[in-house]
Amino acid sequence: MMTDFVSNEVAIKVRGVVRLTRWREYVPFVIPATVFGALLAARASQQTTLDWRLLVVILANILAVGYGFMINDIEDAPDDAREAHRAARNPVANGELTRTQGWMASGSVAAVTLILYALAGIWPFIIGLLTLSLCHLYSWKPVRLKAWPVTDIVSHSLMLSGLLFLSGFFTYGNNPGLVWLVALAATLISAYGQLYNQLRDFEMDKAAGLNNTAIIVGKRNAYLLMYSSVAVAVLLMLYALYMQVIPLWIVIVPLLIAPIMLFSRTPTRDMRGSTTTDISGTMQVQLLLIANLTIAVWLVVTMLLRIR
Repeated sequence: MMTDFVSNEVAIKVRGVVRLTRWREYVPFVIPATVFGALLAARASQQTTLDWRLLVVILANILAVGYGFMINDIEDAPDDAREAHRAARNPVANGELTRTQGWMASGSVAAVTLILYALAGIWPFIIGLLTLSLCHLYSWKPVRLKAWPVTDIVSHSLMLSGLLFLSGFFTYGNNPGLVWLVALAATLISAYGQLYNQLRDFEMDKAAGLNNTAIIVGKRNAYLLMYSSVAVAVLLMLYALYMQVIPLWIVIVPLLIAPIMLFSRTPTRDMRGSTTTDISGTMQVQLLLIANLTIAVWLVVTMLLRIR
């Protein structure tokens, strides 16, 4: 009887730790961002073969972002506990885990993450250390980068896109050149995502007295920044294609699947499952799926060519 009780308690704690990572919210974009960077490094060198380190750096990036989500929910637990729907998804707020257990779990994740980055190489380790630092400082209350204008967008964009891309690249390359422009494009796409989230929660955040970037600049300017981020990112990607940093043939993949994805059905929810607030929100899921399929095809072709 006691054994069953202990086993049940352990199962609850393990489930709580897994839920604390909120892995479903970021794995679909962490993997392609990492692989994209590695593929550009392999293309730049013409000699590099993608090996076991790709899996290592993918896992490291997933755990690094997971660490950020864990810190966020630990620090936000007192506020989340005041609202039933937010408490239900936060295992610290609903008592599934204690705050101490949450910190112990997140510390363990950080330690494993650093080991994995070290296995990938010195530069991935340095970039990974920066990623973990931003993930920590983003939500940690003594600093809380997400509570300040500009730093909320910059830190979010780097830790959830730009640095993930660069860790993938520097696992196999050390001379980015024009790849820096692609890294900037990836960062700007993430900036769009953060501004979109802030605009979605604009009224609620304003009522709560927050001073994030969208609230400081106002709705109209925030929308301008959001769409400008996308526009500049697209231009940078097109330039990368023109300069053959990205192979031209890969454009065939999205051109073939985009019409099917974008016009088959118009979704009413964005990537996080919330009701869409503008036209860009209705395309988030399909565009992410198109990006994943495109990078997957590129990876398969690269691996097959290296085998030959």
